[in-house]
Amino acid sequence: MTDLLPGLTGGAHATTQVRIGTTTWTYDELLGAAAAAGPGLAPYRRVAVHATPSATTVLAVVAAVLAGAEVVPVPPDAGRSELAHLLADSGAEAWVGPVPADRASGLPTVRLDPDARAPYEPLGVPADATAMVVYTSGTTGLPKGVVLSRRAVAAGLDALAGAWGWDSRDTLAHGLPLFHVHGLVLGVLGALRLGCGLRHVGKPTPAAYADAVRHGATVLFGVPTVWSRIAASPDDADALRPARLLVSGSAPLPAPLHDRLRELTGHGVVERYGMSETLVTLATRADAEPRAGWVGVPVAGVETRLRDEDGRPVPHDGDAVGQLEVRGPSLLDGYLGRPDADADAWTADGWFRTGDVAVVDPDGWHRIVGRASVDLIKSGGYRIGAGEVETVLLGHPAVVEVAVVGVPDPDLGQRVVAHVVLRDGYAAGDALAAELVAHVGTELNAHKRPREVRFVAGLPRTALGKVQKAALSAG
Repeated sequence: MTDLLPGLTGGAHATTQVRIGTTTWTYDELLGAAAAAGPGLAPYRRVAVHATPSATTVLAVVAAVLAGAEVVPVPPDAGRSELAHLLADSGAEAWVGPVPADRASGLPTVRLDPDARAPYEPLGVPADATAMVVYTSGTTGLPKGVVLSRRAVAAGLDALAGAWGWDSRDTLAHGLPLFHVHGLVLGVLGALRLGCGLRHVGKPTPAAYADAVRHGATVLFGVPTVWSRIAASPDDADALRPARLLVSGSAPLPAPLHDRLRELTGHGVVERYGMSETLVTLATRADAEPRAGWVGVPVAGVETRLRDEDGRPVPHDGDAVGQLEVRGPSLLDGYLGRPDADADAWTADGWFRTGDVAVVDPDGWHRIVGRASVDLIKSGGYRIGAGEVETVLLGHPAVVEVAVVGVPDPDLGQRVVAHVVLRDGYAAGDALAAELVAHVGTELNAHKRPREVRFVAGLPRTALGKVQKAALSAG
């Protein structure tokens, strides 16, 4: 048996506050409102939540977790076909909390009353019971349901707490979406498991983050876009100095932005790495000096290794690139109804293939250099991660955006080509291209230098803003 949210249910933090937008509860009030929803949830095994960044979403998820129901967070902007797939594939039996009528899809709704109160009675839900089914982004087909047990969620959160010294004395603030692991599992369940204050700021503006710190927030979660906007607002960035820990995740934080934030806030932003399937497996510890471009070391209980395409070990020398594999207690139980995907994801000896390529140094620090499918470049017998070349190029003052790809080459197999968007005031030309190539050669091994620099007005992107590298590689 496991109590997934002991900080909330244990009674020791009854007056600790949870503020979501303009709604504020004490722990006791949130617990009472969630317990009052329990009888309505009792008939259902798996329930969907229309996961807007709102108090109703937090109440719905907490109520379902306490009732032992499996939660399926549904992105509020999911398109019609994606919504239909998520509901059908998950087998969700009801919605919990409000959902627009045109998205209800005929499912019953468990209504919530934020003002209702009932005593909480533990149900003794087994630790290996499913806590959530979180859907992947679907970049390689229809989204897959990632089955996360209560034990896995607990293990992942406790490991992060140890890495960051995160406990009930903290107040966590963020403005992240509540339909994925970062914002919902870490950013809501993490606080309630540890018994710390929680403040969801709504729209993640620099002013909102600054205001959260003025009201006592000590730990801030953000993504690079949020931190970039904060860096562009020096007064708001300066207001973050009293915080204890600034955390960035979900995408790499460019080195120039890392340095700028340290200058403005007095903090080195700590990065971490994870995915829906593994939760967070790597993190920069709070007692370590953050390193720009590096996501830290394995959290407690997690092991990692690097392998080449033939399954052979790749050295942890800080330079060699390999495919990252992990194992540990926070990993998924499997993909819902997808034994084929499970077979592809796991090695014969029990390691999970992340699909990412990475570098590990002799001290165990990891740098993620891209996806194996598009960011592993094989050139002249070398294996090069596009992400590390991109990070170095973004450190040059002339570069505002960049995408590095491998282009077919009759001699090298693939040659490294950088597509560069210049900052205003810089002129494209052979001299600048040579300067950029030399810049990479100064920071990385010579074989990682671009063989060609192409100056472009913009990068091709999907509707969600992801660079379409396949279109660039074909050129």
